[in-house]
Amino acid sequence: MAEKKRFLLRLSPELWEEINRWAAQDLRSVNAQIEFVLRRAVDERRRRKRLPRDGEPNGGDREAASPE
Repeated sequence: MAEKKRFLLRLSPELWEEINRWAAQDLRSVNAQIEFVLRRAVDERRRRKRLPRDGEPNGGDREAASPE
């Protein structure tokens, strides 16, 4: 498994509490909840913009990848 990148994130106390409650409802840590939300946002952006996933040419669009 690839090593995860560490970085400092500053949040307002109100946002922290909201994420903490949400994480507890989903049985996740706050860190896992933030990663989950970010991953969903990136996946949604890729779907809207048809950006490639790792290892996929042309955003995984098979028609665009095949020659005509």
